[in-house]
Amino acid sequence: MLKGIGVSKGYGIGRVVIATESDISYVSAENCDPAVERERFNKALEIFFDKNTKLAQKVTETVGEKEGEIITGHIVMMQDPYMRSEIEKSIDEGHCAEAAFEGVCNTFIDMFSSVDDEFTKQRAVDVKDIKTEILGILTGTETVDLSKLKKGTVVVAKELTPSMTACIDKDNVVGIITEIGSKTSHAAILARAMEIPAVLSVANATEELKSDEVVIVNGMTGEIIPNPTNEESALYLQKRLEYISEREALSRFVGLPTCTEDGIKVDLFGNIGTPEDAEKICEYDGEGIGLFRTEFLFMDRDSAPNENEQFEAYKKALLVMKGKQVIIRTLDIGGDKDIPYMGLKKEENPFLGFRAVRYCLKNTDLFCTQLRALIRASHYGNLSVMIPLVTGIEELREVKKLMKKIMQELDKEDIPYDKNIKVGVMIETPAAAIIADILAKEADFFSIGTNDLTGYTLAVDRGNANVAYLYSTFAPSVLRSIKNIIAEAKKAHIPVGMCGEAAADPMMIPLLISFGLDEFSVSATSILATRREISRWTKNKADEIAERIMSLDTEHHIVAELEKLTAN
Repeated sequence: MLKGIGVSKGYGIGRVVIATESDISYVSAENCDPAVERERFNKALEIFFDKNTKLAQKVTETVGEKEGEIITGHIVMMQDPYMRSEIEKSIDEGHCAEAAFEGVCNTFIDMFSSVDDEFTKQRAVDVKDIKTEILGILTGTETVDLSKLKKGTVVVAKELTPSMTACIDKDNVVGIITEIGSKTSHAAILARAMEIPAVLSVANATEELKSDEVVIVNGMTGEIIPNPTNEESALYLQKRLEYISEREALSRFVGLPTCTEDGIKVDLFGNIGTPEDAEKICEYDGEGIGLFRTEFLFMDRDSAPNENEQFEAYKKALLVMKGKQVIIRTLDIGGDKDIPYMGLKKEENPFLGFRAVRYCLKNTDLFCTQLRALIRASHYGNLSVMIPLVTGIEELREVKKLMKKIMQELDKEDIPYDKNIKVGVMIETPAAAIIADILAKEADFFSIGTNDLTGYTLAVDRGNANVAYLYSTFAPSVLRSIKNIIAEAKKAHIPVGMCGEAAADPMMIPLLISFGLDEFSVSATSILATRREISRWTKNKADEIAERIMSLDTEHHIVAELEKLTAN
């Protein structure tokens, strides 16, 4: 068995075709006639533009507009005046068209590759793709063509470029395996859009796998099984049929509003950790972002991200969501994380210690940098700010005070921002739940963080094997807390959402409908399943279940009853 990164879900069983890269070579002539080389290069560009315009149109029609834009982006790159002028300058210096073009491409590849950002590095892959294509045209070399493969093919390559992937006939290719690539690569995005199971970053795949051998591609776990037994083939064929059936069932909910069977509309948002994850929320038809965890911007680095770095990250997510609500949580970090530059000391119990809003209000330079970036970014979309680990109204007031001061500074600097940014609190502590009525008077919204609310309410560390059995959101104390939080939000006429794992739990959903939850925020891959589950319930039926459940006295009885009442 081989292992890689599953980047496109599903199960593929087929025969291997090794896609080998063409050997493009040329003699780098000097003192060439610039006029001749310019003409050669311009003719090559015409062929490149014509081919990619047609390819982008085909991808748009057969896969999707967003995916077609990946190929259109290659055309735009080659229309860049700076890039074109650098190539022409090199030709004017006497270099042949191939050498001039390759030299400029390599400069851009080195520049993009050196940036510690996955999306910028993807641009290096795009330039490599363009370089191979145009050099192929200039030298008359046939480049890889994956448009004419047999049915049941599993494509294996060192790296699949966007243009190679876009040429694939999705009716003939049942799996993709590469040695290089990541979840955010354009090849991965195209594979997901074409619904082809794909596993990338499989070490030595082109050497370990042989042409024409049967292989299983598990896009869920990233596992590759060469030469499967009859039993393995039968098992994965069944898995594949079940997955396709489930996917088809969920696909009916794409583009539909999220509402109960009797027409009560709720919001269905997604949780993200990076701005790039916003693309995934759109891919799964999320209606907004209910939780953007900003701490990931601060981790795995030597210093805190500056204002502009944060501004660009928040702005990127807002632009991707195109006016849909994006709730961004301020820094939620403590002594459990190893971030040397933040000076976080190890604590005996970091989850009850100096963390989240407590840390931020004592480190106002760092916090105000984040708040200023957030407020500036609000100009580019529908941004709301959420404060984590609130235990008293004073913390919310202090954050609002800092934001007001920053807004006054931005007014003096004539920097635009949304004057009506919503500021809400994450209800994840028993303290916040108990004073929900007080917080609701000054918060613009609530978001219930069930993971921590459950742990804090039950005094249970779910990572501790000795007490993990006690951890359950279905404990009577936790359910009563959730019901009370929603009720207090309703009294104050503010929206209330949930961004913990429970929001996607089919057994919890009827209770949340009955309690009156306005917004469910779940992982991207849970969005459609959650929409389907919400659509199964009427308010009356949910109320009947909630009344029965809230009368029970133990978690065991509650779970047993819900399993029975919510069974399909």
